[in-house]
Amino acid sequence: MADPKQAEVKTRTEKVDGEMSVREAGKKGGDTVRDRYGSGFYEEIGRKGGQATRERHGAEFYEAIGQKGGKVVKEKYGPNFYEQIGHKGGQKVKKLIAEAKKNAQGES
Repeated sequence: MADPKQAEVKTRTEKVDGEMSVREAGKKGGDTVRDRYGSGFYEEIGRKGGQATRERHGAEFYEAIGQKGGKVVKEKYGPNFYEQIGHKGGQKVKKLIAEAKKNAQGES
């Protein structure tokens, strides 16, 4: 007899008897919502969800989950990771500023 957990996973990721998988159905539904309400709809409902979460759990909740996430990233990539991505970000900003100045001079 087949393991029920395996059967459940199979129906979520693979087509069964020519039917749509759960993943395909989710994508189709998401595309339909986007087409009907526009892509900004997701931004709006995300903002509302964030506000509701803040009201329900407080600002400390976001601080706690941010610290948990930061700890996981530090464990996965090492303590120098933040320094490396900060440097990359700084270089990108420096490049963008230089390009903006160059474009401003070209317009004068």
